[in-house]
Amino acid sequence: MRIIVFFDLPVVKRTERKRYAQFRRFLLNDGYDMVQYSVYSRLCNGTDMTNKHLQRLTNSLPAKGSIRCLTITEKQYENMKFLVGKPSVKERKVNVDQLSLF
Repeated sequence: MRIIVFFDLPVVKRTERKRYAQFRRFLLNDGYDMVQYSVYSRLCNGTDMTNKHLQRLTNSLPAKGSIRCLTITEKQYENMKFLVGKPSVKERKVNVDQLSLF
C-alpha cells in the first residue's frame, strides 16, 4: 500500500516557514519520498503499518494549511500515467517486491 500526502502550507511569516520545514522534515524522516513539490509518498507493507503511519502523520500536523492524505494499493500507484516527465530515480529503484525482503 502507499500513503500519498498532499499539502499546501502558508509560508508568509517566519514562524509559518519554520513549521513548513518541520513538517517536511517529519515526512522525510518518516520514510516519505517527494513525488512532486508538496506531494510525498510512502510505501507501507499492509494495513497495520499504514494505520501506524497515518496516526504518526496525524500527530505531526501543523495548525494551519491544507493537508490531504490518500491511501492506495501499489497496483493503483503503478498504473499512474506520466503525462509529462519521467519517474524519478528513487521511484524506479523501489518497488513492492523489494519491500517484502525487509
